[in-house]
Amino acid sequence: MTERVAILGSFVADLAFRARRLPAVGETLEGTGFKMGPGGKGSNQAVAAARLGGRVTMISKLGRDEFGKLALDTWAKENIAAAVGQDDSAPTGAAFIYVDDRTGDNAIIVVPGAAGTISVADVDAAAEHITGADVFVTQLEQPIAAARRGLEIARAAGVVTVFNPAPAPAAPLDRGLYPLCDYITPNETEAGQLTGIDVRTVDDAGRAADILLGFGARSAVITLGEKGALLCTSTEKLLVPAFSAGPVVETTGAGDAFNGGLAVALSRGWPPADAVRYACAVAAISVTRPGTAPSMPTGVDVDRLLKA
Repeated sequence: MTERVAILGSFVADLAFRARRLPAVGETLEGTGFKMGPGGKGSNQAVAAARLGGRVTMISKLGRDEFGKLALDTWAKENIAAAVGQDDSAPTGAAFIYVDDRTGDNAIIVVPGAAGTISVADVDAAAEHITGADVFVTQLEQPIAAARRGLEIARAAGVVTVFNPAPAPAAPLDRGLYPLCDYITPNETEAGQLTGIDVRTVDDAGRAADILLGFGARSAVITLGEKGALLCTSTEKLLVPAFSAGPVVETTGAGDAFNGGLAVALSRGWPPADAVRYACAVAAISVTRPGTAPSMPTGVDVDRLLKA
């Protein structure tokens, strides 16, 4: 394997509950299913990239507890190198995930735990893993200052940067962060929060992307669910259609599948349009399977879909 991908982000234990609807405050509902497994945006993206053939390093922080052990076991199983610290004073993160058992749509509450304490100093300590990569990816389930420091280190070393601004912060991001992004990859909701555009259509996404480029990002890729993904640069605006890989079971891991696929494709030196198409195929397969990390396809799975 030659593709080198460094990912700074969180691990959380996913506690997924399937039901017909969310309960109201004070109400108890009987669910139709439950499963616990590995999750967290950074970790999910690392698993996605590793299964596609990337040589992945995960940069994070864990608690010294059973969920932390689940993280280390997961990364070892997936051949992901772990550049992590362990904190005795904070637990490993966890996420409550509600999954509509009819549509696969989801609602999530995340508690980052130890990942929420990742500092600039922690990122500096892992700098060699970032500068030695072809692509660096980060999100916002750890502090913004840590994400920015990772992007700065990568940019200074000439490493391709992918910033997935999820979950989008309530307050506007510092404008100085955008020029550090070779690719910024929000979904419709996140693009709206960052730009003030209500993203409902492809044209809305194009207007939001223009704002992100105006802020300084080199490329904006706005994921649009079943519509696909819109790739925007200073010279092109291209809608890459979504793939259909079968009935939708759960959409929780789709965004992370997309970002992991995009990172691997970019690490191979593929043109942006081809990389986004590959990422759409990865996401399409992930939604046909339950779970987040467990739903990530292999490179063989994706090649088969692309050929079909």
